[in-house]
Amino acid sequence: DDFETAALAKALAHPARIRILRILMETNACMCGEIVELMPLAQATVSQHLKELKKANLITGEIEGPKICYCLNRDRLRKAEQSFARLFDTICNC
Repeated sequence: DDFETAALAKALAHPARIRILRILMETNACMCGEIVELMPLAQATVSQHLKELKKANLITGEIEGPKICYCLNRDRLRKAEQSFARLFDTICNC
């Protein structure tokens, strides 16, 4: 559980990744190239952030023709919320 929480924290430890998650949440849909258009970063940089979020299983990527469309992994995000809640409960109850 501690390793999982640390891995999640690492994946979320960059403002661009938080912004990507917010974009996907606000649109409530899968997005392909539109994410790059909404970020003030180069395509390669956005791709690297998407890769890290996917590695942490916070988003999924589906191949649609020549593009990869990304969606939130809501189950994983709920588990992340529970993991952080347990951590903060432990810290706050000292």
